[in-house]
Amino acid sequence: MRLYTKTGDDGTTGLFGCERVSKDHPRVVAYGDADALCAHLGLAVVALDDATELMRDYLLHLQRGCFDLGADLATPPGSAHEDKVRRMTEADVSLLEGHIDIFDGDNSPLTEFILPGGCEVASRLHVARTTARACERSMLTLRDAEGGVSDAAVQWINRCSDLLFAQARAANRLSGVPDVPWQQEGG
Repeated sequence: MRLYTKTGDDGTTGLFGCERVSKDHPRVVAYGDADALCAHLGLAVVALDDATELMRDYLLHLQRGCFDLGADLATPPGSAHEDKVRRMTEADVSLLEGHIDIFDGDNSPLTEFILPGGCEVASRLHVARTTARACERSMLTLRDAEGGVSDAAVQWINRCSDLLFAQARAANRLSGVPDVPWQQEGG
């Protein structure tokens, strides 16, 4: 099978078990943002070092979750193949909350805003976090435009960005790099 099909040359793509839509359709944007998050997570995984290696399984779990989310978003409710995709659930959200507690447990309490950055792993996790927030916004746009986005999916992507923030701070802590507090310019 060839990688290219030429079916998208007209600017459309097929949803899973459904009609063709424009590549800038809110549903395509939303699952595209989930794909971008998955790629950024992969970029974070390759930067793991001895200090941050404990994050590997958690980040791979998030990548698999991004694929589940993408399939969920690419399959409108009631479409022909709906029974073939796994929808995000409250259990998925709870699992991420447990992961947040693990990574944030040893972080110092936040008393001020911090700048994204620090060690390389933390910086990559912050980029992934902002990508998760973009995905969340596109999911809300889709939900407002036509529905078909579950509360659990929205909660999962929200917790995902929280987890990435906690992991970025943990990566800095584990690497001996302090978080940099934000200070207003001229202040």
